[in-house]
Amino acid sequence: MAQLIKLEDYISRYEWDPYKYPSRFIRLKREQWDQLQVQWHRDMEGVAEPVEDEAEEENSGGFFKRWFRRKADNIAEENPEPEEERLFGRNLSGLSEKQLKLFFLDHLFPIQLKWATSTVSEVSFIKRSYERDQHLKYFLQRFPDTYLIMYYPVFNIKKAPIDCEIIMITPLGIEIISYINESPRARIIAGDERKWTVEEGESKKVLLSPAISLKRTEHVVKSILSAKGIDDFPIRKTILAEKNQVVFTTEPYQIEIIDEFRYKEWFESRRSLNTPLKNMQLKATAALLGHSRTNAVKRPEWEEDKPYISADEQEGPLNTQT
Repeated sequence: MAQLIKLEDYISRYEWDPYKYPSRFIRLKREQWDQLQVQWHRDMEGVAEPVEDEAEEENSGGFFKRWFRRKADNIAEENPEPEEERLFGRNLSGLSEKQLKLFFLDHLFPIQLKWATSTVSEVSFIKRSYERDQHLKYFLQRFPDTYLIMYYPVFNIKKAPIDCEIIMITPLGIEIISYINESPRARIIAGDERKWTVEEGESKKVLLSPAISLKRTEHVVKSILSAKGIDDFPIRKTILAEKNQVVFTTEPYQIEIIDEFRYKEWFESRRSLNTPLKNMQLKATAALLGHSRTNAVKRPEWEEDKPYISADEQEGPLNTQT
């Protein structure tokens, strides 16, 4: 599950400490997953399960079932809770393992939005549409924990705000993505440097070339990293049209076009990356967050003048309530 470190110009707690919060989120996710399995295991007690022979059990994921049960039993012994307490607000006994994972991802999504729009002392007013944004969910729920996502961030360059494309900061480099959201029936014709065409049946419309915003974002990112002495962290640019065919003679210079025919290979290569957070990745993240634009207001309880308190002291115990 990728991490949402910046959403437009909303305040993000990752800005407080870009080196701490990525690993903290990974720890939170693991703790919550363990707690969810404990509750699931308890809710499943007393529910009859079909008997499978050994081969069928292995084919249906029986090995993982037994592993999850043993893990849940161990956690339950170390952390006994009242039987009636449900940390996740519902009875989980009717969920399969796959459904449990989907439930868990949806449970974490509001927490991610909270982390990306508020701190203990300040809060930004989020557009409610983001709570239902399927493209945002796609980037957060389909990629590894060590992918750090800036979702259409706004940067301050020479005191001027500049809107940018999606920025995915991975352990191996930065990928700037222009996401094309057209009807699955539409075909996209890559034209000149400024105009593309979207064809659907008999209708046609002009689309501003996504290469323009990609190059603008790349220029911003490179200038920020260069100012911090980060010149050797790879940057790539991608036009992502997972549901459409994109017709082109030659790809735009140093830009990769991923359409419906190339999407699976692209997606699997990103999703399969199993690399921990890297220092260069966090250094680049800190640089970009340091130049991002932020609009927020103080929470009412923080309106009075108070002495400075560090992020750790402000945050206190991890609060995951949404």
